Amino acid sequence: MSIAKIKQIQEKLALKVITKNVLPSKIIRVCGVDVSYKDNIAYGAAIIIDRNKNEVIEVAKSTIKVAFPYIPGFFVLREAKPILKTLEKLTIDFDLLLVDGNGQLHPRRCGLACYIGLVLDKPVIGVAKKLLCGKVKKNKTVEYEGKIIGYEVNHKGRKIYVSVGHKISLKKSVSIVKELFVNSWEPEPLRLADAYSKIHSKQE
Repeated sequence: MSIAKIKQIQEKLALKVITKNVLPSKIIRVCGVDVSYKDNIAYGAAIIIDRNKNEVIEVAKSTIKVAFPYIPGFFVLREAKPILKTLEKLTIDFDLLLVDGNGQLHPRRCGLACYIGLVLDKPVIGVAKKLLCGKVKKNKTVEYEGKIIGYEVNHKGRKIYVSVGHKISLKKSVSIVKELFVNSWEPEPLRLADAYSKIHSKQE
């Protein structure tokens, strides 16, 4: 499939992303998912935490061969399959998912987090470590082509970029991410997912 065709698909999918809160009344079970790479193999890890008990209640892992190289703006080609395979292994349902990647903060408004949200039909937040597009304003919102589609969060001296994946507003996304900081510059579910995926890659 050509890059031009993939761009068209992303633009069509972007129109289906819901940016309003379609959430459970209480968000208790929050999942973080991440992927580490070694020798052309993707090692996925998903962690569900219980916010009431402040503890991990399930961990799932997967291993899959990498199908695509990393191309800025097309991260979905490389990471969607490992993420979905990992999430399939979970036995406990979650209320909200955090993805290590962009949601609407994307040149075509459809980053990895949006795609995962649409496939799962679940609330998803995109949390990226680098600014893919747009300009950070004084109030920390990120504007791109005249629209606010992201927010810069600075915690413990590190910046992350939050955006809507699906079924949640930007305001709510930022609020939840800030609540999920524990002792790291990353939200705890993503910090744990990153750590578990790296451990998984070393054990194989």
